[in-house]
Amino acid sequence: MGFYIFLIIIGILIGVGGALEMILIPNGFSWLILAFTVFGIACIAFGLTRAIVIARQKKSAEVKEYGAVNGGKASGGGYTPTINAEKEKEFQQIKALAEQGDAKAQFNLGNGYYYGEGVTKNYSKAVYWYTKSAEQGNAKAQSALGYCYHNGEGVTKDYSKAVYWYTKSAEQGLAEAQFNLGNGYHNGEGVTKDYSKAVYWHTKAAEQGDANAQHNLGNCYYYGEGVTKDYSKAVYWYTKSAEQGDAKAQYNLGYCYDNGEGVTKNYSKAVYWYTKSAEQGDANAKFALGKCYYYGYGVTKDYSKAVYWFTKVANQGDAKAQSALGVCYYNGYGVTKDYSKAVYWLTKAAEQGEAKAQYNLGCCYHNGEGVTKNYSKAVYWYTKSAEQGDAYAQYNLGYCYRNGEGVTKNYAKTVYWLTKAAEQGDAKAQYNLGVCYYNGEGVTKNYSKAVYWYTKAAEQGDADAKKALKNI
Repeated sequence: MGFYIFLIIIGILIGVGGALEMILIPNGFSWLILAFTVFGIACIAFGLTRAIVIARQKKSAEVKEYGAVNGGKASGGGYTPTINAEKEKEFQQIKALAEQGDAKAQFNLGNGYYYGEGVTKNYSKAVYWYTKSAEQGNAKAQSALGYCYHNGEGVTKDYSKAVYWYTKSAEQGLAEAQFNLGNGYHNGEGVTKDYSKAVYWHTKAAEQGDANAQHNLGNCYYYGEGVTKDYSKAVYWYTKSAEQGDAKAQYNLGYCYDNGEGVTKNYSKAVYWYTKSAEQGDANAKFALGKCYYYGYGVTKDYSKAVYWFTKVANQGDAKAQSALGVCYYNGYGVTKDYSKAVYWLTKAAEQGEAKAQYNLGCCYHNGEGVTKNYSKAVYWYTKSAEQGDAYAQYNLGYCYRNGEGVTKNYAKTVYWLTKAAEQGDAKAQYNLGVCYYNGEGVTKNYSKAVYWYTKAAEQGDADAKKALKNI
């Protein structure tokens, strides 16, 4: 551009000088002077033409800025758009400017290669041009380059280099880089884990309106990471993020309303935010919304809608939803009662370690519901659940040892598992443990302890325990 401006100036001087000489000086006309004048005018015309073309190219490069790469939000990933003639022409214009050293054009060219706009997607070339631009101080290019190093796109994954470029960009005030740098400090990726610095950078980005940073800052306040735990501030930042459509923040905000953390408990608002999040596909929100419909929290109880949401997330592999769906099929809540389908979903959940599902699956094998009766398998699943602390499973396992169902009769193990359940407040376990102490089964006979456990059970309304106390 500078060369053509220089050419225009020279042309003006030569052309104007020649014209004045012919006009002002008597007998000043000569073919040589005319030739110089024409040359000057030609220089002006050529210089203006080239300057206009370059200005238009630069304007095109500035107007079009392909979606910037940022932490976890890079749109356009995973596909190669059709390269049409218009995009290809635009790409070539940007490339020409980038090769001349224009930092913004270099960044845009990197985006072109990153997203495959106007050219075949190529992460390595994207990194090349991001680097060119980043080294000239372009904040967006620095952030994009950090993202590539963080995810190993076009370069070997290197968290330290990611942090280096994120820092460069963040210090210039780019919110997405501040968010990513905050994540680096929070997770200890490329730097020593430092929650305080994570909060610092998340706050910088959050105050600029970055929804992801607002959500993460809410988490820091919720869990007390880098700041004093403060549910009210957590809710503040979750709300900011949720109102921008962040699904995780919407779920967390719903959870706070559901449990009265940082706000007054409000099931209706919980359902509102769970629904917003669930409609975006958040698995936790789908399950929570299903529970609200199951129990009638914030909405009219509706088993059909509960089953709808449980099914959505159960198909995503969520163990709690699979367990809940199994219970719905077992009891015929919102669906036709179907023990086989109950066993199917309970098995899915139990195999993932869901304690309640393991207990319920044990019951199905114990009673022969949806499967052939099998005490050994019942004991297997009761044990899995009991070892995780489920009181019902502990009681049933004690019952199996007492009666020799699926295992060799063993009063000592009966007492062991009944005690586990009784200490958690299970009334049936408390009564039966009292029986063991009264009769000396698996323990030394001890009437005082028998009375103790009978009383515990009776206080919960257990009829057998009340009767036993009267007979002592």
